[in-house]
Amino acid sequence: MRIINKYASYEYTLFDRFEAGIVLLGYEVKSVKLGRVSLKDGFVKIVGGELLLLNVLISPYAFADNESYEPKRTRKLLMHKKEILKLSQRLDIKRITLVPTAIYTKKGKIKLEIALAKGKMEFEKRETIRKKDLMREQEKILKNIN
Repeated sequence: MRIINKYASYEYTLFDRFEAGIVLLGYEVKSVKLGRVSLKDGFVKIVGGELLLLNVLISPYAFADNESYEPKRTRKLLMHKKEILKLSQRLDIKRITLVPTAIYTKKGKIKLEIALAKGKMEFEKRETIRKKDLMREQEKILKNIN
């Protein structure tokens, strides 16, 4: 199971990617394994030497007691302190942020892939769309030739 944040690659230019563990409650784990996660509006902040995942929607598990459940609560990410220090130094550069790009299971544990990203300007987004259209057209032509 792997859920990818396609919105991140459209809105941002992605640089280095990192893998982090994520602290979840039991019924959140079940929801993630069922694929009921939206990474679209999520972002990562470093607060007090800890990585925090904000604004990521994990839908409530249907068979759990969901009376006091917050789907977009702040969740802690697990990484080594050296890696967090390295990330915080890289984030000092202007317009650089951390965004979640994927969530997946690895050896029974849920991992989150985060990436250093720089926001795209409007003309860069149009250029990205134009390149994708050209690639799609080329693939069609090559497919028809064969």
